[in-house]
Amino acid sequence: MEKAESTTVEIGETSKDKGETKKEKKGKALLLGAPLEIEQPRATRAKRGVAVFNLILRVIAGIAALAAAITMGTTQQTLSFFTQFFKFQANYDDLPAFTFFVVAMAIVSGYLILSVPLSIIGIARPAALALWFFLTILDTLALALATSASAASAAIVYLANRGNSDANWLPICQQFDDFCGRTGGAVAAAFVTVGLLVLVVVLSALALKRR
Repeated sequence: MEKAESTTVEIGETSKDKGETKKEKKGKALLLGAPLEIEQPRATRAKRGVAVFNLILRVIAGIAALAAAITMGTTQQTLSFFTQFFKFQANYDDLPAFTFFVVAMAIVSGYLILSVPLSIIGIARPAALALWFFLTILDTLALALATSASAASAAIVYLANRGNSDANWLPICQQFDDFCGRTGGAVAAAFVTVGLLVLVVVLSALALKRR
């Protein structure tokens, strides 16, 4: 009888120990799961912050690109020599590089303005990787177009200001000072657009990270 009672007591204690073990396991599982639940909202907030900054830079870059296109597209200057019937006129469309500049910057500004709604969707849904992948590709193409237009026009502005003695190209900015000032300002605005687009591409790529 004594042996049976001792056996019964031992079995009861073992089942109690097993019950405590299950509780401990549940507690450990909750403790292990807690950092994951905290980490996910932090990652979401970080992605949303990146998306908001991306939107701000996108709007500023669009404004700069539009200003560059308008400034270059409205650039012209007329000089009168000796009489009113003997005039020299300088227009932006006299040079193919400037014409390409106006078209390219108009396309870039139009794209940046149209991409604002997509960027707003990205703020609401920062985990939409397909959207950010699509924007990253288009942002890279816009960056390449803006860079090529800015570089080509910068070379023409440099020649207009400095000339080239080897090719017997005389500088024209001493006479067409307003023309050169406006074209130089347009190119400067275009390079601002290029710098902002670089940041936009980097932020769009960061938004593609899963964590």
